[in-house]
Amino acid sequence: MNALYDIIGIPFGYLMLLINRFFNNYAFSIIIFTVVTKILMFPVNYKTQKSSARMQLLNPKLEKLRKSFQNNPTRLQQEQQKLYVEEGINPMGSCLPAFIQMFLLFGVLDVVYKPITHILRISKDVRRAAAGIAGTKLSDLRCELRMMSDLNSDSSKYSALGENFMSKVHEFSDNFTLFGANLGAYPQLHPDTWTKEAFILFCIPFLAGLAQLLSSVYSIVHQKKTNPGVQGGGCLTFMMIFMPLLSVWFAFQVPAGVGFYWIWSALFSFLIQLGLNLYFTPERSEAINQKEKEKARIYAEKHPEKKTFMQRMMEQQELLEQQQRGMKKQNGEKFSRSEMNKYNRERIKEARRRMAEDYGEEYDDIDED
Repeated sequence: MNALYDIIGIPFGYLMLLINRFFNNYAFSIIIFTVVTKILMFPVNYKTQKSSARMQLLNPKLEKLRKSFQNNPTRLQQEQQKLYVEEGINPMGSCLPAFIQMFLLFGVLDVVYKPITHILRISKDVRRAAAGIAGTKLSDLRCELRMMSDLNSDSSKYSALGENFMSKVHEFSDNFTLFGANLGAYPQLHPDTWTKEAFILFCIPFLAGLAQLLSSVYSIVHQKKTNPGVQGGGCLTFMMIFMPLLSVWFAFQVPAGVGFYWIWSALFSFLIQLGLNLYFTPERSEAINQKEKEKARIYAEKHPEKKTFMQRMMEQQELLEQQQRGMKKQNGEKFSRSEMNKYNRERIKEARRRMAEDYGEEYDDIDED
């Protein structure tokens, strides 16, 4: 996992280095860095939202199918797949963009958590020695922020390290501030003395929780507005409250710079989500859907030999049904209808899983009946 952080973090590290050299203040650089990375990830967010908007248009038709075939899950799956083919929609189309976004997030977090690596460019051997002095390990993602906090408390322990480690970290820490508060320090719920720095650090976890709460409330309100029939309201409300509270608690366990990043990341994510939801009006979504259907139709006519993901799924399902006709148990008895339906569902799930793997997509093994 740490190797993944390191590899993806390299290009983002150079981006952060460039931004910090221009602004010479790490707190402000985090804000600019967050803006830039959100812009870079915007195409992924757009594609995910477009796929979600197109799926919402299908909800009335899908609901009609569920009512028509509620007692026949196998037929329901067949009709759903036919509908996806007719509409030119891959129900798992949003999985890959979401995976890419999560993949890039590893690099963003690596940069925020490791300023000594990406900004000061201290060698790994010196960082490992400093980690030992601080009582931590390089494998810990928050290691470098802990080293900075420990060095600010007692810098004499680090004086023997090479590459001017102590002076570079001290100089960097002077710019690693927010209104005079060191973002390398840990917020305290009950500080010994209520100084200006202690108050700023105290506020950061709660601001991070509020930013998360804002995003959660908006997401739930929008979901209920666009999908009024969605179930699980109690669970959604619980998560809406629990996740921000968890953010507050966790922000007290890490250096303030991490919580500061969470604030801006949540705020910018909220603004992007708000903008995309305003853009994808029902009218525009319908127009986009018709355009995508036409593109899929033209592509299918030009390349009849190429099958879409859902067409391959249907072929697999038809093959399974042919194999299952006339099947009997070992004792010679025929399968009952419920036994056959259960068998069909398991085989279809397996076929879907294999097809998803072939296409490099993620398969969510959840029954749709």
